[in-house]
Amino acid sequence: MHPALSTDVLAKLRQPRPYPALSLVMPTHRREPDNAQDPVRLRNLLAGAQKALQEDPGVTREQRTDVLDQLERAVAEIDLAHAEDGLVVYAAPGEHHVWSVARTVPERVVVADTFLTRNLVAAQAAEQPYWALAVAADRVSLWSGGPERAVEYTGDGFPLVRSLEDPDAERKERIGDLASTFQDEDTRTFFREAHQALRTALAAAPRPLYVIGDAPALALLEETGPLEQGTLTVQRGGLAHGPAEAVRQAVEPVRRARDEALATTLTAELDAARGRHEFAGGLDEVWRAAKDGRIRLLVVEEHYRAVVRDQGDHLEPADPSAPDSRDDIVDEIIEQALETGAEVRFVPDDTLTGQERIAGVLRY
Repeated sequence: MHPALSTDVLAKLRQPRPYPALSLVMPTHRREPDNAQDPVRLRNLLAGAQKALQEDPGVTREQRTDVLDQLERAVAEIDLAHAEDGLVVYAAPGEHHVWSVARTVPERVVVADTFLTRNLVAAQAAEQPYWALAVAADRVSLWSGGPERAVEYTGDGFPLVRSLEDPDAERKERIGDLASTFQDEDTRTFFREAHQALRTALAAAPRPLYVIGDAPALALLEETGPLEQGTLTVQRGGLAHGPAEAVRQAVEPVRRARDEALATTLTAELDAARGRHEFAGGLDEVWRAAKDGRIRLLVVEEHYRAVVRDQGDHLEPADPSAPDSRDDIVDEIIEQALETGAEVRFVPDDTLTGQERIAGVLRY
């Protein structure tokens, strides 16, 4: 399964595909006994997907064989033993993709000329990814992280690695000319290269940045050049080689404190927007504003879901079993807001109790 999402990957997944492009989406479970149902549910969805392709008059036998082969390859990559909250599978002629996401998704099989990406887009937005730069004298690594996981990034020259062995060290020590590691010019050059690689990565994918290292390494990196505004440091050495989970755990307390402060700021911004009559609150108002492209900032509680029926000019609560119900309307609003250039932020549950769990600041 793919370990992480990125804006570039999402943009590619949203491009039109040759028909038929199959999307299979289902909720999964992390723990027993709930996860016992996941393999059964997956088999049933796969049978439904096969039936949909067989009964579709617009799908030729060759196309059906190709897509089912891709679907079989995708299923071979699924690891339900390490499932999160949702599974997203795409299969189209010549390609397949599998994603495990830390956000609940509805159960669905869709055949179209595009992949159903709204749940994946919402999951990526909810993950609120960050960069973690782990620095040491011999290795500088960059990690793509979030509340659930971290993955080492291997683009833009990362990781940067060098040897600390100095063939002339013995002579320098005899004459008292052996500089400490972080005063050595080679180390300074190494950190300048890392600084440049970091700027390249941040330019391509701006995110909050955390820098991890012991005090001398952090001090030298700050001397090398200015870091992004809002960068936070974590004084802890030994993580330039990972492992990924240790990097995530080192960042997590600082990230959580930052998110709590951000939630307070967002609440104040919503209150100010209400005073300026630039506010939308509740699912119905926010849905209409998103469709009109009026949302500048969308704020959503982390675990907010709603099952509704579209009545044309408004939404009303619906039974999940109703044939015309829409149980991913929140994800649809998130995707629509992002498509029109809005900023999307997630806050802890019960933060927006006065705004029915979802609210927006309007452009006009």
